Amino acid sequence: MIMDTLFKILLVSIPSYLIGAVPSSFIMGKLVRGIDLRDHGSGNLGAANTFRVLGTKAALPVLIFDIGKGFIAVQFFSKFGGTSFAYALLAAFVVVLGHNYSLFVGFSGGKGIGTTSGVFLALAPHAVGICFGLWIVALLMTRIVSVASLVAAIALPLAILFSNRAFDAEIHGSILVLSIAVVILVIYKHRSNIRRLREGTEKKIF
Repeated sequence: MIMDTLFKILLVSIPSYLIGAVPSSFIMGKLVRGIDLRDHGSGNLGAANTFRVLGTKAALPVLIFDIGKGFIAVQFFSKFGGTSFAYALLAAFVVVLGHNYSLFVGFSGGKGIGTTSGVFLALAPHAVGICFGLWIVALLMTRIVSVASLVAAIALPLAILFSNRAFDAEIHGSILVLSIAVVILVIYKHRSNIRRLREGTEKKIF
């Protein structure tokens, strides 16, 4: 029984991590301009820095891919463990870890916003819609992507708390706990941005 459970955990975790670890922005930088995005702009391997350095045409497919890998991990790879909702939660957290700490680029990576969005599109789409609206408002008001991302991330647990009533209480609570864990990770990954915001040196995107 224990070995069977461990096997299922591996069946879910390995593909979830590997798809999360695919560094789409790094690949795009190499394809479009032959550069390592870690040496340009903010140095982050995410859609925002791709936009900043390479433009919209390069950033859009990166964002779609990053969202897609979070969604795929939860919707499909979690099924490798069976029907237990615990495997969906496992796939969700591991795919974000893969994006943030990719073995393909020396365990560097992005800050998890796109992949987190994909994860919660699968788990709590209404909450993602709320957070996306807040992200747009914050971006228009501040013109700073990191501020918009932090606002949306911090709002996620609250949005989940007051939505997703279609789930039973246990599943709803599990999604809420997952969102808090992911938000802590997102905030940690934004610590350099938070420092620059305090210093007044964070760059505006337009």
